[in-house]
Amino acid sequence: MSAADGIDLKNVDVWFGEHEERVDAVIDATFHVPRGGSFGLVGESGSGKSTILRAITGLAPTWSGAISVLGKPVTGKVRNREFYASVQMVFQDPYASLHPRQTVDHVLSESLYLSGISEPDNRIVKVLDDVGLGQSFRFRYPHQLSGGQRQRVAIARALVADPSILLLDEPTSALDVSVQAEILNLLTDLRDELDLTYLMVSHDLAVVGHMCSDIAVMNRGKIVELLNVKDMRALKAEHPYTQQLLDASVQRRREDLDA
Repeated sequence: MSAADGIDLKNVDVWFGEHEERVDAVIDATFHVPRGGSFGLVGESGSGKSTILRAITGLAPTWSGAISVLGKPVTGKVRNREFYASVQMVFQDPYASLHPRQTVDHVLSESLYLSGISEPDNRIVKVLDDVGLGQSFRFRYPHQLSGGQRQRVAIARALVADPSILLLDEPTSALDVSVQAEILNLLTDLRDELDLTYLMVSHDLAVVGHMCSDIAVMNRGKIVELLNVKDMRALKAEHPYTQQLLDASVQRRREDLDA
């Protein structure tokens, strides 16, 4: 298995609008996530990190450069069933990402149907166990679930088609602090157990440091620095913006400890 079997971006630009109304959301993004790796995109709101995920999945159709996933080039505006069998996304808000009138079973069955997988019962039971819910949650509605339970369902929905890559868009930012650690630990365990590849977006360096081995720091659409988690934890940054984020993260941690 080669390193190229993961996610690879080279000189990727993403924009919205045309001519004088054009807004460049991502500028010349280049990075590589090896198969089985965990890579974080970090930066403030509007830095372009979530837009990169949308370009990969076809939700941001105006882009240029080169994107490859599992060794295959991604082209055009529409991703096929084969792509989504390998790549799934977990969105930020578990309250908005689940239909209020659909049971957990319906949500998971629909994902299986779209993926062309038959005999859904065994797969649904297994994935609910994998995310720590179990069969008792199968026929519940979202309003019967806590925020953490809803996000576990959202993770189960992403996993039910047995993908090899998860794109994680701020997966804990809408949750209470007490629940965030549970979800992060779950995602860490799932990556180890299922040999998953993660590309994760977050504005929180502590979250990225918990989950990822390598990090790209984004500011105003550009990747300003690539560093590994060891350097991040040692507060070793070359770019002033990265150092600013690290200093702010350390200050928040001190305030949390003093609270």
